[in-house]
Amino acid sequence: MDKKTEEFYVRLKEELGNTSEWPSEYLYKFIVPTELNKILEIEGAFNDMGAVIKTHQSKAGKYTSVSVNVRMESPDAVIEKYVLVSGIEGIISL
Repeated sequence: MDKKTEEFYVRLKEELGNTSEWPSEYLYKFIVPTELNKILEIEGAFNDMGAVIKTHQSKAGKYTSVSVNVRMESPDAVIEKYVLVSGIEGIISL
């Protein structure tokens, strides 16, 4: 992980700790190229967590947005999921 990314996660953890009480609902939003295996990888990261996952394909069909609403235990747990899915080629976390 590069220094810029690490600094982002430090700020995110601090902000989440200051603005929410934990455990809390958290909404992840990702954009990936429309490839089933990439969408399934994201969904797999949230298996057995009771997550509500919605997908929406772009108008041209080239990209798919994936929204994941899930109850997370802590800011650290939120960040762990971001790090887990960051290895998916072409993913953009919003």
